Amino acid sequence: MHNGDVPERSYERTWDEIEDMLVKAETRIVQWKEWFEQCQHDGDRDGMKEAARNYKALEGVVKTLKWTLGEKGVGHPLT
Repeated sequence: MHNGDVPERSYERTWDEIEDMLVKAETRIVQWKEWFEQCQHDGDRDGMKEAARNYKALEGVVKTLKWTLGEKGVGHPLT
């Protein structure tokens, strides 16, 4: 996106859609943790790196979704 470009947003997502995405993200984060542990057991360093990157990315997704939903105790995702 170029500086000054404003994205077109519909604001049509429902709270249920956001909640569903949170559930999916929490499920995937567990899967990536399990994959990391399997790769660690197998000595697959490249697999461990991929799993760690995806796990960390999903941590940010989960925190952002929880913050969006106003979950108590969840701080601003950028701090």
